[in-house]
Amino acid sequence: MWKTKRWVLLLCAAGLVLAALSWWTLSRRSEGRVAEVVQNGVVIRRIDLDRVTQEYEFTVEWPEGGSNVVLVQPGRICVKDADCPDRVCVGMGWLEDQAMPIVCLPHRLIIRLAESNAAARDAVAR
Repeated sequence: MWKTKRWVLLLCAAGLVLAALSWWTLSRRSEGRVAEVVQNGVVIRRIDLDRVTQEYEFTVEWPEGGSNVVLVQPGRICVKDADCPDRVCVGMGWLEDQAMPIVCLPHRLIIRLAESNAAARDAVAR
């Protein structure tokens, strides 16, 4: 009888661990990575990179002249082309993690990964 109780308790504990891992995985997946396109300190576009299914591009115009062409693919974003003198933003490559944002100083453009709303709420709650 004691062996049966141990097995039942062991199976219940394993079920609880699996349920907790499943919940944690699903809650992390729903947060998503959000790219913010910021120009002159104002967020002009937010893109959920985990929800992008097809490649697309858009142009960000600088009011004083000049532009950046931004390319978005599933899970990543980059500056494809720019008419600024140094084109450093084009050479920065793909933004896939929060290590370093893409910056174009002449056009005052920053592309950064931001925390999702759920992650930001968790950080405030801590």
